[in-house]
Amino acid sequence: MKNTFGTSVCVTLFGESHGKYIGATLDGIAPGIEIDEAYISDSLAKRRGDADVSTSRSETDEFIIVSGAYDGKTTGTPLTVLIPNSDVKPGDYTYGTARPSHADFTGFSKYHGYEDYRGGGHFSGRLTAALVAVGAIVRRALMNKNIFVGTHILQCGEAFDRVFDRFDEDISALAGMTFPVLDSSAAESVRAEIIASREASDSIGGVLQTAVIGVPAGIGEPWFDTLEGQIAHAVFSIPAVKGVEFGAGFALGFMHGSEANDAMRMVGGRVETVTNMSGGICGGISNGMPIIFQSAFKPTPSIGKPQNTVNFINGTDADMMISGRHDPAVVCRAAPVIDAMTAIVIADVMAQRYGTDWLA
Repeated sequence: MKNTFGTSVCVTLFGESHGKYIGATLDGIAPGIEIDEAYISDSLAKRRGDADVSTSRSETDEFIIVSGAYDGKTTGTPLTVLIPNSDVKPGDYTYGTARPSHADFTGFSKYHGYEDYRGGGHFSGRLTAALVAVGAIVRRALMNKNIFVGTHILQCGEAFDRVFDRFDEDISALAGMTFPVLDSSAAESVRAEIIASREASDSIGGVLQTAVIGVPAGIGEPWFDTLEGQIAHAVFSIPAVKGVEFGAGFALGFMHGSEANDAMRMVGGRVETVTNMSGGICGGISNGMPIIFQSAFKPTPSIGKPQNTVNFINGTDADMMISGRHDPAVVCRAAPVIDAMTAIVIADVMAQRYGTDWLA
């Protein structure tokens, strides 16, 4: 079972949705990095989201750092964070009847019935809390190196936010938001889409947009370890992500070269592009412009409507109505998760380029 990501700075994820703990271990992290526990708590609070558009499962996410830290700083040895699961209701789940578009059947097919099926077990989005906790440590260290990451809801149903424009200001503004939108007027329309879906016993998908600023030109490897490939690999590990595009993404397939090419100019002694259709990456390597990508999230598969399914134990068709506590949309809670995984990737590739102590 492959639960470790990274080459130089690595993260290992463990736990189950209704087990005693979830957790993550950072290995390869430089010694001497300050651990800002208030920042970790704030990041976890943003992942919990607002009650009116999120699950009713109430977890306090009181994390415990059990290794790799001493006197408020990293030691350089594996750093492990544990988060207890307190608000568990395993009785909400029955075994054998597959919830459509969940990992119930695929998990059974891989683990032959030994998997923890409660709440999705190891496949649950609950585990992203541990990623956010360790990602916050990395993200804070990157900020001290003038590298900043920010994510907002670009689209949810028929509601749209504006795209990143003033990168420094936009990312700074997002840092103070629990509901991440750049245009304040978009917040109510996004909320309305989510609430309407919940009231219809349904769910809704959405698209997040992420920006990374401060990464110098020359980061990434051609072909099989491209910067896009590393970021996409990490982002696709997040439950519900079904699409990732960089810069103009799939729209490039409908353009001519004269529209898609990013013209270049010297500005203050450095190379800049006039546009950023390529999303800050060319040839798999950063070009010094903001790295921009979008992530598409499918609707939460747990909905309160009748659905056709199967019982894979009995080998029979079945019908089901899912009960329990579920998000009507995950995009409003997923931004801190994208930020965390992006920060881990950037720290990893920068450490490969400049050495493991660079982050401190």
